Amino acid sequence: MNAPTPAAYSQTLGIQARAASTLMARASAATRSACLRRLAQLLRDNTAPLQAENQKDLDRATAAGLAAPMVDRLKLTPRIIDTVAQGCEQLAAMPDVIGDIVGMKEQPSGIRVGQMRVPIGVFAMVFESRPNVTIEAASLSIKSGNACILRGGSEAIDSNRALARLVQQALTDNGLPADGVQLVQTTDREVVGHLITMPQYVDMAIPRGGKGLIERISRDARVPVLKHLDGNCHVYVDDPCDIGMAVRIADNAKTQKYSPCNASESLLVAQGVAAEFLQRIGAVFAAKAVEMRVCPASRALLAGVSGAMLVDATEQDWYEEYLAPIISIKVVAGVDAAIAHINHYSSHHTDAIITRDHKHAQEFLRQVDSASVMVNASTRFADGFEYGLGAEIGISTDKFHARGPVGIEGLTSLKYVVLGDGEVRA
Repeated sequence: MNAPTPAAYSQTLGIQARAASTLMARASAATRSACLRRLAQLLRDNTAPLQAENQKDLDRATAAGLAAPMVDRLKLTPRIIDTVAQGCEQLAAMPDVIGDIVGMKEQPSGIRVGQMRVPIGVFAMVFESRPNVTIEAASLSIKSGNACILRGGSEAIDSNRALARLVQQALTDNGLPADGVQLVQTTDREVVGHLITMPQYVDMAIPRGGKGLIERISRDARVPVLKHLDGNCHVYVDDPCDIGMAVRIADNAKTQKYSPCNASESLLVAQGVAAEFLQRIGAVFAAKAVEMRVCPASRALLAGVSGAMLVDATEQDWYEEYLAPIISIKVVAGVDAAIAHINHYSSHHTDAIITRDHKHAQEFLRQVDSASVMVNASTRFADGFEYGLGAEIGISTDKFHARGPVGIEGLTSLKYVVLGDGEVRA
């Protein structure tokens, strides 16, 4: 028998997802939480088999010459598996928001008007590299009473298939439809093109990956798109600040892990503290073989650092998301110049200030136009798990519906509800 065409396969996925969404929305909070706890157990019980499937992807990626940061994103280590299992348990323990009614007010006519939180319905998520996203997306979909269609990158197909089987087992073990979470089983990109143009089945598309993927989905979709753009994140070291704290945070934000979108890509330093701070952070970066793309002022202050890899920054460097041991460094006049630079060059993902000045901190929080803005903390905390959301579907840089790490509420909508007692309009 011939395999179905991409159009027919997409239609089948959509029909199944729409039917499952009704059952997912109707399921009790207790059932959805039990499903998440079961999924956490299955993940931990199957750590070794999951790693075996993941190794197939890693071997294929290495043989194909995939860049090291991309290979790193593919890994399913025991720690990563346990972290996503913890995320499932954290979600299970969180209050259920589906059906909550807020803002109920009586009107002069006698009717009472409020809003009820309800599931989006069906979302299609297209993502690259990280197979743990399969579990994060699935668990959030289950908790929020949605159905979802997941299309991971071809480089992680074996890992994603193994994870999706566990998700579907957890669903059926708890009387929920297996089609509540469907993984696109083919690597044919044409399927994505069909899914994002089927508003009769798909209520929202969520692309999570490189700029090219997101631009394509945003351009071609006929359904609303929740965008997760690139992460050109900044750390600004203010005058005054605790230099030791600034060094720890700047080091962690850049080097704790190079591949995530919340890793710092640009370091701005107030000229009043630049001499002392750059000598110290320069030594740290030199020891970790981090290449520094520098402005003339920072080059002069870093020139004497032993082993420092210094490259003159170009205009493009201020826009760049490296996802690698590279960071751009610029000396600025102060907080106002830092804010202006960030608002011009950043991707509006996550930006941090290290300061002892309360007024500067408040100015930075108010004026930096990003999804997450931090004071005296590493940008690496911009994450749904770290924010207490249990997991995240992505980090939205949009300004409507959902912004920043998108958890349960970002996968819901509000509808008006009206309660009356026989009122009619005059």
